[in-house]
Amino acid sequence: MVPPASASSSSLDLRLPPPTAPTVVVAMGGHAFIQPGERGTYEEHARNARAICAELITLVERGYNLVITHGNGPQVGELLQRSELTRDVLPALPLDMLVAQTEGSLGYLLQRSLLNEMRPRAIDRFVVTMITQVLVDAHDPAFGRPSKPVGPFFSREEAERARDQFGWVIGEDVGRGWRRRVPSPRPQRIIQRDMIREAAAAGNIVIAAGGGGIPVTMSADPAVDDYVGIEAVIDKDLTSGVLATDVNAELLVILTAVDGVYLDFGTPGQRRLGAVTMAECRRYIDDEQFPMGSMGPKVEAIYGFLQRGGRRGLITDAASLRDALDGLTGTHFVGKI
Repeated sequence: MVPPASASSSSLDLRLPPPTAPTVVVAMGGHAFIQPGERGTYEEHARNARAICAELITLVERGYNLVITHGNGPQVGELLQRSELTRDVLPALPLDMLVAQTEGSLGYLLQRSLLNEMRPRAIDRFVVTMITQVLVDAHDPAFGRPSKPVGPFFSREEAERARDQFGWVIGEDVGRGWRRRVPSPRPQRIIQRDMIREAAAAGNIVIAAGGGGIPVTMSADPAVDDYVGIEAVIDKDLTSGVLATDVNAELLVILTAVDGVYLDFGTPGQRRLGAVTMAECRRYIDDEQFPMGSMGPKVEAIYGFLQRGGRRGLITDAASLRDALDGLTGTHFVGKI
């Protein structure tokens, strides 16, 4: 656990949340650390982490207990590529180990940025990055049809060369390029859920379930009740929805590249949704308005959270977060209506 933003509190406004403060879970994608046109250097990651934490701090200022999750698609894809390019000189690492590495590295950047944002505001809270395991089913059909894009975009020719050289499964993101695809099983249970909930309820800021969490299964040997890592990347939005339920969150916020959810997105008739009831959300899902490769898992995560008793969901971009919290933009999902 990282020390509070200031070691001395005698002359500071501690601004700790009251015991009954609501909890918010905020999920952001791995691309939040890499802006368009950037290479993904350490300096770019650090700068972008600081920028997004400057927006997230508004939730702390408004009295929320804060839990942050993040994606890792570009970062774990790069680690996979490094591992494959050096396989002749260094031992290769399995995908679950690479997910754990990105939990640590990206969690560190967010943790440091949050502490630096809190210091000038005289906010004393602990910030902790939780290395998080997520239980999945070893027999999930996803293992037979890899679908989760990771890593950088390639031309078709580059992707096909990598497929032939490394045995990748590749797929096209229409209009954007080709990427590697890996299995993406559904999250069943978050192993560290009690620790995350208790740390957040105590007023600490918790960074957890990075990259959707480290995928683990139970040992196939019934005589050995062990967790076993498995090669996959879990969708971070679906994990965030489960986590929001587990920590008794009032609000689930999913930050993405656009200011809200749009019907008929990418067409001349596209229109942003404002407030959406569960019945409307279900109808839009059934009408296949939200592609599984982009907005689909985000809407599904919020819908599941509301089904399990969550009160509110919000999808917007980081720059619009403050206005969205005031109801001026974003797409708001409400339950029990």
